[in-house]
Amino acid sequence: MTDALLGPAQVRDLAERLGVRPTKSRGQNFVVDAGTIRRIVRTAGVRPGEHVVEVGPGLGSLTLGLLEAGAHVAAVEIDPVLARALPETVAALAPDAADRLTVVTADALQVTELPGPPTALVANLPYNVAVPVLLTLLARFGSLERVLVMVQAEVADRLVAPPGSRTYGVPSVKAAWYGEARRAGSVGRAVFWPVPRVDSALVALTRGDPPATTASREEVFAVVDAAFAQRRKTVRAALAHLAGSGEAAECALVAAGVDPALRGERLGVADFARVAEQLAVVRGAPVTGPRPGPGPDTVDR
Repeated sequence: MTDALLGPAQVRDLAERLGVRPTKSRGQNFVVDAGTIRRIVRTAGVRPGEHVVEVGPGLGSLTLGLLEAGAHVAAVEIDPVLARALPETVAALAPDAADRLTVVTADALQVTELPGPPTALVANLPYNVAVPVLLTLLARFGSLERVLVMVQAEVADRLVAPPGSRTYGVPSVKAAWYGEARRAGSVGRAVFWPVPRVDSALVALTRGDPPATTASREEVFAVVDAAFAQRRKTVRAALAHLAGSGEAAECALVAAGVDPALRGERLGVADFARVAEQLAVVRGAPVTGPRPGPGPDTVDR
């Protein structure tokens, strides 16, 4: 282990040496406060010897903290300059931990294999792809037992929102499919370089069993996407296209024990699962539909 975590001066010096300028397009805001890093690692409950996946390690602030805690880290970095530099940074500051780092130079939305398998996702997620990355990794890596991610505060609110709340929507329902999400604290703007224009928050998710249903995740998520595509519509109207007609949608909803006059924001993940089951019965075929976004489970509304 090492106490050599990156501070503000080191982060800036390292960025200058690499010719790196944080870009808004990749949501790059680097943490420069060692206390915040250790708080994240502690809150995540990282255990010595466990395999952790980190997305967007950047210059290595959180990576060093995870290694300090004794984890094996698979760091997924899309920027090739940062990916090449990360092992060198770790070798210089934490040489005894260098053999526990694997750098995967790739888009996290495209990664299908990781060393491990990983049991935890701990990351300062790029703001512009936070929800897609979170949902995609949960879908692809069933070994993930828990998550602690730093995201934009507004996104955190959406991920943890309960049915009926103002911020409840597609991310809320899809996160609930995988487990229980909760706010795990706020993070001040001053710990980042450059300083972002938005507030940040930590979201913790503990994986649980999805609702008991004969419908697949894809079928349930297609219903979720349709229900929130136009939030002001009743679920009867919103699901008419998937069901084949408004009447068929109403039959499925009633059979699922859901009031057809409700809006999607009133339904929990178990409700959506029952509706997907009944839509399949009504249609006599699996429920499928177009899902916007770059990945399999990536809608953020």
